[in-house]
Amino acid sequence: MKIQRISDLQTRLSLFSISENYTLFYERFLQSDLGKIYTAIPWDDLVATFNIKEHKLGRNMLFSPKGRLALMFLKHYACCSDKRLLEQLNSNVDYQFFCDISLGFNRLTNSKIVSQIRCELAGCLDIEVLEKCLYVNWSGYIENPDQVTVDATCYESELRYPTNQKLLWEAVHWMYNQLRKNAKVVGVKMIRSKYLKWKLRYHGFSKMRRKSKSKRKSLTRALLLLLKKFIDFEAHLRKKYNLQASVQYYRRVATIKKAYLQQEQHFRTGEKIKDRIVSIAKDYLRPIVRGKEIKPVEFGAKVNKLQIDGISFIEHLSFNAFNEGTRLQATIYKAQQLTHRKTKIIGADAIYATNKNRKFITKHQIKTDFKRKGKPPKDYKEEQKLKRLITKERATRLEGSFGKEKEHYLLKKIKAKTKPTETLWIFFGIHTANALERRIQKIRKAF
Repeated sequence: MKIQRISDLQTRLSLFSISENYTLFYERFLQSDLGKIYTAIPWDDLVATFNIKEHKLGRNMLFSPKGRLALMFLKHYACCSDKRLLEQLNSNVDYQFFCDISLGFNRLTNSKIVSQIRCELAGCLDIEVLEKCLYVNWSGYIENPDQVTVDATCYESELRYPTNQKLLWEAVHWMYNQLRKNAKVVGVKMIRSKYLKWKLRYHGFSKMRRKSKSKRKSLTRALLLLLKKFIDFEAHLRKKYNLQASVQYYRRVATIKKAYLQQEQHFRTGEKIKDRIVSIAKDYLRPIVRGKEIKPVEFGAKVNKLQIDGISFIEHLSFNAFNEGTRLQATIYKAQQLTHRKTKIIGADAIYATNKNRKFITKHQIKTDFKRKGKPPKDYKEEQKLKRLITKERATRLEGSFGKEKEHYLLKKIKAKTKPTETLWIFFGIHTANALERRIQKIRKAF
């Protein structure tokens, strides 16, 4: 390998020109892991499925339709923020090949371009159609399409732990700042509230290492009274002065009113809150009880995921809690719809082993790793060997993919701000991992 120091090149920097050495640069790009992902993705089919088109009038967009999709895959491969991603794109020739763009001596400085593209693609995301498109292109390297494993996991949103006091203070703080602006616009005096006093009291409470029940109760009562005063004043201003605001403003106010009613009823009666709001900024999030020892409750999207020969697909995604045990039949139907093959083996944990599911798999002669009920048959030892193999495949490959996606493909904490963009974030994170897995399968098959 011939490596030169830049300080020794002096005036011969033309060696870095991509236009003069395009073939050499491109071949080097294809040999990298990123190049393997690039060759595994059916770009033209994805562009057609997303229905991304460039306008005929006006100047061309900076990124082509293929480049916009590539930028989403690249974010999960690089595993960095939007701002850091553009910095990497400015200086990395391989990243530019991947995104179908050549910057030359120019630089991208608008860090919002990544989130703008994410919002654009989130509006036309159809998971069912896109996964069918991906499976058709990857089916040639899947050796066992009739064998399926299934399990559920939660991809958490980036969110502070939502205690009642934190939620109420966030609502009070947002309402106070908005009411000051509204009062200034209409020319009236701001309502008296002793906001600064309660601000100091809340900050003092939040710094306490031990928060006793009496202190939590007194602060909650005070914040509820203060929030009620702000809600009534906001309704008065809107009704009397006919204030006009954005859709986001009205939605946030409606979320705060709902959160106030929930918290006020819970404080007064002690009843469990149904459909609990945990964030005024992300009103679609709900607590999902997972029952784990370290993290009993998670906040994010729950995904029931099926895997066919190491390639993962989303069977059901919801921001509300659901029982994955009821999704086994839908999982089998989706697997058969993708593969056009009858499912013969399915691996799932004990939560899927309901009587209804057992009757279904017995009727369709599907083998599973469910623990058998009643007296075992004579050939139970052979059946037990198969069950162990199915359990091993599910426990190592499928559950291992959860950790791999969260640690290496930016799915540990979803930093998107809206429900559609969080869904898109999860979709691209899962299928970026799939693209590299599919390329590995191709190499294995070649040898």
